[in-house]
Amino acid sequence: MSPLSPTQQVLTPTEVADYIAASFSGARQVADCGPLTGGGFATVWWVRLDDGAQVVLKVGPPPQVPLLRYEAGMLAAEARYFRLVAARAPQVPVPPVLHHGHDPRLGEWLVTGRLPGRALPDLDGADEGARYDFGAAMATLHRITGDRFGYDDGRTGGETWSTAFTAIIEDLLADAADWEVTLPAPPQRFRELLARHADLLDQVRRPALLHYDGWDGNVLAAPDEHGTYRMCGLVDGERFLYGDPMLDLVSPLQLRRAEDEPEHPFLRGYADTTGTPLVFDEGVRRRLALYRMHLHLLMTVEMPSRGITVDNDPGRHTLLAELLDRDLTDLSRP
Repeated sequence: MSPLSPTQQVLTPTEVADYIAASFSGARQVADCGPLTGGGFATVWWVRLDDGAQVVLKVGPPPQVPLLRYEAGMLAAEARYFRLVAARAPQVPVPPVLHHGHDPRLGEWLVTGRLPGRALPDLDGADEGARYDFGAAMATLHRITGDRFGYDDGRTGGETWSTAFTAIIEDLLADAADWEVTLPAPPQRFRELLARHADLLDQVRRPALLHYDGWDGNVLAAPDEHGTYRMCGLVDGERFLYGDPMLDLVSPLQLRRAEDEPEHPFLRGYADTTGTPLVFDEGVRRRLALYRMHLHLLMTVEMPSRGITVDNDPGRHTLLAELLDRDLTDLSRP
């Protein structure tokens, strides 16, 4: 099996067995296993153990592979995120952390329980209940408050949201320079727009826990007794950070605008759980435009690190350039 990106390792069942043996001191063995697809950073396999337990093995990139700045320490961050959610918001279904390992030979890896259900893209549109539940779960997670804005564990952040968000964008602009990524505007234009909106960003006074990577593939659902699909799992928490809850309204509506779809089931579930209607005033709309700019910038900058080029995926490159240009135009208006 070829890796989807240079950050993903090619594993064999024998190597998977090595990780499981190191995780459980040889007390549990692999009965069956196979790769899981969908992500583009770590290598992920499902594993059935000899005692019948179903687990997920996630293996980090080889140490010599260059990463984007914000990707340093992401497997450890995912373990912290799942443990935090389990302790502070147990009603939100995340995988239990069974082992987080680091070894000179094996590298870094994470073993979690495997949650039931299917990802939202596999439901053929029968997903309204699950999306509502996801909105409710996100609102629940946003009640958790961090010590500061940005990433945890000494990574990029700040005492104010504008400071942290600006530093996060600066990291991506530096990554773009390192990887020679062509952007639809010079870095100075991004900086000018961030400075122009700093006071607006600093209206956010509480660093809420954000999942950030809430695209459809990271939400699992299973049918209830009535045959309606309901959310039963939230996975891939490695990109979590603390900041404006509105940032988490972008990935669940990728390529769309939350302010244009107030009746979307995700947004209804979110508002019903907070008990406060979502108000998309001019300030919120501007912040959402900033967060879409962040997402589209990240997706553009990560392309070469994932082995994606203009030649092998021209459509993605063109689409992201158009989206980023639209974001910058929206933010430049008086």
